[in-house]
Order: sequence, then C-alpha cells, then structure tokens
Amino acid sequence: MKTNHADEGGLTYEQIAGFRTAFSADPRNRVALNAVTKHSIHSIAQNRDAVTRISHTFSHTVKAGKSTFQKSSGRCWMFAGLNLFRMSIAEKLNSEDFELSQNYLMFWDKLEKSNYFLESILGTRDEATDSRLISHLLSQPIQDGGQWDMFVNLIKKYGVVPKEAMPETESSSNSRLMNAHITATLREFACRLRQMHRRGAGEATLRGEKAGMLEGIYRMLAIHLGEPPREFLWQWRDKDKEFHREGLLTPQQFRDKYIQQNLDELVCLIHCPQESKQYNTLYTVAYLGNVMEGHPVRYINVEIETLKAATVAQIHDEKPVWFGCDVGKHFDRDLGVMDMELYDYASIYGGGFTLNKAERLDYGQSQMTHAMVLTGVDLDENERPRKWRVENSWGDQGGDKGFMLMTDAWFDEYLYEVVVERQYVPAELLSLLDTQPTVLDPWDPMGALAR
Repeated sequence: MKTNHADEGGLTYEQIAGFRTAFSADPRNRVALNAVTKHSIHSIAQNRDAVTRISHTFSHTVKAGKSTFQKSSGRCWMFAGLNLFRMSIAEKLNSEDFELSQNYLMFWDKLEKSNYFLESILGTRDEATDSRLISHLLSQPIQDGGQWDMFVNLIKKYGVVPKEAMPETESSSNSRLMNAHITATLREFACRLRQMHRRGAGEATLRGEKAGMLEGIYRMLAIHLGEPPREFLWQWRDKDKEFHREGLLTPQQFRDKYIQQNLDELVCLIHCPQESKQYNTLYTVAYLGNVMEGHPVRYINVEIETLKAATVAQIHDEKPVWFGCDVGKHFDRDLGVMDMELYDYASIYGGGFTLNKAERLDYGQSQMTHAMVLTGVDLDENERPRKWRVENSWGDQGGDKGFMLMTDAWFDEYLYEVVVERQYVPAELLSLLDTQPTVLDPWDPMGALAR
C-alpha cells in the first residue's frame, strides 16, 4: 500500500486542541497575550537593567562631526566610508565640521553597477534563464547597498566632491522609485541581450548594444540625481570667519589634496565562523562588485579576537574604523543601543533564541546588513573592551545625538567585518593578500551588501 506522506505530516485537530490546552494551562501566556496585543513586543520584553546601565562615556574616542543622514536610501556604506575622512578634511580647512557628497558617489556607483550587471549578463549568456545564477543576477542589479572594496573603487576612479558641489536630491534621499525603474530597465536590457545572442549576434554587436543601453541608464540617473560635476569652484569660510578660495578643482584633484589616507593601506577583515569557511584565509565573492576594472571584493577571515585587537589598536591611535554588522538584532533605535541583554524574549515566549553566530549564518537568520563607523571604545582595567561608540548615518535622533552604543558581547555576535590599516594586522595575515582568494558563491552570506 502506498504511504501518503502528506497525511502523515499534516497538522491534526487533536494537535491543535493540545496546543490550546497547553497555552491555557499557563497563566503567564494570558498576561503576555494581553500585553503584546496592546504594545510592541520590544517595549514589553525590554530588560530595564540593561537600559539603566547605558552610559555614553568611553575611555578612548575619536574626533567625529555631527551625525549624517542617509534618509530612505541604502547608502550606509558610502556614508560610513566618507565619514572616515571628513574630520581630517575639516581640520585642514580649519572648520568645525565638513561633509562630502554622498550623492556624487551614488551616481557613479549606479552607473558602474549597471555596467557590471550587463557584463555579467553577457558573461553568462549561455546559462538557462531559470538557473540559480541568472535568478540571482536579476534579483537586485541596482540596489543601493555595497561593500568596502566597492567604495574604494569609486574613490579611486571618480574622486570626491564637497556636499555643496553635488547636494542631495529627492531620489538620492528616497531611492525606491528610481531603483525600481532602473531595475525594470536593466532586466529588459538583459532580456534583449540574451535574445540577440540566441539569434546569433556576435560579441561586437552585443557590446555596441550595451553601450547604447548604458547611455540610457546615464540619462535616468542624471534626471534623478543631477549630473556629477567635472570640476567645481572651491571656496569656503573657516571657523574664524576667514574666506578662502582655491579656484576650479576636479573631483580627482580634490581627493588628492584633501584625502590623506592611502586606501591601499586599508585591509578588510571578517569574522565568519561557519564550518564552510576557514580562518586565516582570503575570500572573494563571485559576481560581486561595481567597477569592472577595479579591485575585487576581498576579505581575510580571522578569529574574533584578532579582528577586535586590530580595531582597538586603530581607535587607540585616534583613527575611526569602518565596520559592517547586522544592525537590527537586539537593538533599540531610540536608545541607540545594541546589547545582547536588551530584550528578555524568553519571559514572553517561554523560550529564547539559541542559534550561535555560525548557525545564524547557515540558516539565514543573520548577515551583514549595515555599515557604520566605530569612533570609540571603553576599555576596562585589563585593557579589554566593555563597549563601543558607533557613528551612524540615521540623523541625530536616538542614542547620543545619533551616536550609538554597542556592547562588546553584541560585537562578538553580530559584527562581521572591519576595515583597518595594515600596521594593525599581523604580518602572516597580510601575506595572504598576495595569494589567490577562495571564491564564494554569489549567494553566500558573506556576499551581503550593507544598506
């Protein structure tokens, strides 16, 4: 007799009756139901002890400007990257604060991503349309998110400009509709290129068609974001009210004059404890990038203590640290606090969440979602971190005027990558940069983009 596995695995009325009985038998469930149906689970589960020990005082801090605001866009990685440089520029200008144009980099990133996407389509033109790879490429070809090496590629190729030289627009601050329309256009272009290939079009014909497609993407970006300046008149008044004028500068000239950091001296370290990964290994991710001729995304996977020691050393020398994390977990935006003890879910649900960091990555419960800047650390009497100061890009609401607090336990569980200078990385790890990286699948969690 053939077994009906659907019947064997189905949810029965008897099971549901048992669930009802078990729920009613514990009066704490009724209290939780009454509370959570009227209020946010976070307000009910919040651990008051964790809240009362919040202190935005740190033993070591880095000079930082006012909080920046990415608004309704996924440009955190750009904001965080540009925030690394702005206070050294402000010092050079004798200004209280300074901000570089995120819209300028956004324009070039989207144009480069469009080219990268169309090149990926040409490189996979013999793949089946319903293959996992093609589905992945088509999923989000123009999203706002990015990685550190993608940021470096943009700075090296296009330079930077002051915010006033290319200010925000409605679409840079609220990118959803622009992204949707460009995504629709790119998917249509992908369809046309693959159809042309099936009809026998050669390489030169396909690339000529691609050039015309990119002209159309440029037009759409210019309409939404404005055209990026080729040069601009640079003049300013410093904090002593003294006027300065340097004349016309290109974005590359401005970069060379004002960004003192050698980008080639910065290394991206990750902490990925999955069994599928190895420590002290260099990784890259297939089909992840923006500038075709730029540096590929590369990370060195290290133990958390190695990553942490490099981060502490750089902050100790009063230098900020770009990092990527899963910001939404155990986090209160109003308080500006990331703390593993912030919420007591077990008391509400009758059980807590027990996956470890590797298991969360394996089962899709966590990945890097957001990039920010570490601008302080609080070390105990044994020089061990207690908590970290975080510069975000969500405006000045929440936390300490937009600056947040991360406990060291949270750092261990949800921080995935940092960017530090080579001098803070052990020599044996630096030598890995001269080797061929292990290539991860495009859908690997280490390929997630910060938004």
